[in-house]
Amino acid sequence: MGAGISTLFNAHNVPSGDTDWDLSFLNPSTSTAPLVARGLIILNQPFSRNLLDGLWKACSWHCCADGGANRLFDLLSEELRCSYVPDLIKGDLDSLRVDVRDYYSSKGVPVVQDHDQNSTDLMKCVQAVQEHEKLERLEYEIVLLGGLSGRLDQTVHTLSYVHKLRRMRKKVFVVTDDNISWVLSEGQHRIRIDHDILGPTCGLLPIGVESTVLTTTGLRWNLTEAQSSFDGLISTSNHLVPEEKYVTINTSRPIWWCVELSSRKD
Repeated sequence: MGAGISTLFNAHNVPSGDTDWDLSFLNPSTSTAPLVARGLIILNQPFSRNLLDGLWKACSWHCCADGGANRLFDLLSEELRCSYVPDLIKGDLDSLRVDVRDYYSSKGVPVVQDHDQNSTDLMKCVQAVQEHEKLERLEYEIVLLGGLSGRLDQTVHTLSYVHKLRRMRKKVFVVTDDNISWVLSEGQHRIRIDHDILGPTCGLLPIGVESTVLTTTGLRWNLTEAQSSFDGLISTSNHLVPEEKYVTINTSRPIWWCVELSSRKD
């Protein structure tokens, strides 16, 4: 993986304001086919077959970031691998095993080596999404499988890079077997809560900003014009309320929202 200098990029500003969030694509009972264009980037971290199944079906384009291809290959039996063939493998390829590369190459998967040491494998794959969008003439939601576990420096990179991506992309989700997380830009947000798959715990994390002012509804411990910062209040281990179908969050600065996945199975 490259050095990953987190440089900003030429990007249009996504307008802040009211934003609706619907996570129904996480529910296996409703996620039979992608209703919106989504791209899945599989990172080099462990994940369960159950999680893979749901996200694979919810996304129409699939990319492995270098060693993420090893994870995909090793998770599946020989009989099942042909049903989970990615559209692309990209990275500096310092982690991709020879047997994995040979297998997917034999299936016609492009394997692209990018030696740029100022970008990580994640950044290289997001660039690939952007190139694919130009061909398709549409914008994808991006789903990252992994990125918030394992090495701390890689976790911080994911937090930093997705924080920056809010400047140019409307929706980028980071999903692990434990949580789904994303950045809420400044403004008002309404999150539809499917209690079959989400909760009970959740949090609002002021990462990447000095502080923010938060007002929420739909949580067990709501905030009303509360200042949140690393040196002060952080709303961790908050809870969703079973009777509430929506959580609303108003934030004066960008903030990370995370919520537990309650239906995780190995």
